[in-house]
Amino acid sequence: MKKIITLVFVSALGGLLTLGGYKIFVEQESQQLAVEQSNDLPVFVPTNNSVNTINNAAIAPNFVEAADKSLDAVVHVKNTAIVNAPTSMRDLFYGRSSQRAQVGTGSGVIISPTGYIVTNNHVIKNANEISITLNNNKAYLAELIGTDETTDIALLKIVTDEDLPFMAFGDSDNAKVGEWVLAVGNPFNLNSTVTAGIISAKSRDLSGNHSQSFIQTDAAVNPGNSGGALVNTNGDLIGINTAISSQTGSYIGYSFAVPSNIARKIVNDIMEYGNVQNGILGVVGGALNSAAAEELGTTTTEGFYVSEVQEDTGAEKAGIQSGDIINKIDNVKIHKFSDLTGYLKTKSPDDVVNVTLLRDGEEETLPVTLLKPSTYILPTIGIIKNATKQDLKKYKTDSGVKISKFDKNYKAYWNKNGIEEGSIISKINGKKLNSIDDAENAVKARSLNEPLQIEVINNKGEKVVYNFS
Repeated sequence: MKKIITLVFVSALGGLLTLGGYKIFVEQESQQLAVEQSNDLPVFVPTNNSVNTINNAAIAPNFVEAADKSLDAVVHVKNTAIVNAPTSMRDLFYGRSSQRAQVGTGSGVIISPTGYIVTNNHVIKNANEISITLNNNKAYLAELIGTDETTDIALLKIVTDEDLPFMAFGDSDNAKVGEWVLAVGNPFNLNSTVTAGIISAKSRDLSGNHSQSFIQTDAAVNPGNSGGALVNTNGDLIGINTAISSQTGSYIGYSFAVPSNIARKIVNDIMEYGNVQNGILGVVGGALNSAAAEELGTTTTEGFYVSEVQEDTGAEKAGIQSGDIINKIDNVKIHKFSDLTGYLKTKSPDDVVNVTLLRDGEEETLPVTLLKPSTYILPTIGIIKNATKQDLKKYKTDSGVKISKFDKNYKAYWNKNGIEEGSIISKINGKKLNSIDDAENAVKARSLNEPLQIEVINNKGEKVVYNFS
């Protein structure tokens, strides 16, 4: 019996010792571990989704205000043209030609409360009737005030009983690559469409002859967007959407806009003069790159290399020389040819620009007065220029312009007919010529199916008329 009591007592004592040891050692250690885990929790709190959403919203661009400023100022443009229809058997039998109405659509931007609208030249080209539909669905017939085919800008005017919402031109020179922009227009006849993107590049030339200087964006632009607005997040008009780069005719990644500074200058010239007044620098050359720099023996790989200075121009009078490298005009850096041509398109004759150039490794800045162009490229002829009194006296005439250089494709034809470089063109389409401006206006004034009629004085002193379709 004593053995049993002793065994029970020992077992009870062992249990008490075991429980006491657990309380002292094991449970105390597990409580310390629990405290360490609670101290680590705040490290992970900032990664929860609600905080990220708030942070992203704070830095994301807000396009609402820019869209509000733009939508009512962007209009739908409808161009109705009369074109020749396919000839039927009845037409052949009766000896007639059929015509039909052809409708094209695009966009435009109201730039004044009195109803002036800027759009693309290709949107309204050959139009017999132009109609404008506002964002409130009111429709008006528009008058064509003027166009500039080179920059693809046209100016329209509508008459309303009330002031219209409009957009003022912003400063496209201040637009930066990587900046957010909106394209506002009417793609596929879907009125008041807004798309967003960034400025991908500036001073883009799609022609290959350095005559263009577009803002490139990746905002979606499709057929019907042409003539619409490119705006920044402040709602400033910084471009007129004009073209897309596509093999299908629809948007695949990049679109192009005429910078607002160029468009504004074109519009002002059309309003004041009826045509565009370009100011020229008077230099010939090309953009630098590694290959060109190596060939020219210079370490400079950016800028415009002057290979020739034209006579009687601002560049010649200011002292610019062949071999100079132009790297800045005013505050605009010149990296490539289209930087130079793009900036000059915002200037007028008699404007003074500060040209910064490199000459023999030294930087120099020269003020240059821009002059009116002294040459014009006449279709089927080539380069023509204003004739001097000596030029006119040689051909015994009191008016005309001089053939300066033939287009290589037509030189043999003209030489065969006794017309040489230096010969005088006296009339175009019956209009007497006193300057290259007269020649340019005569070419632009002819209708679509009207032939180009050129009266030239040949080397025998005879006035001969040539017709070109």
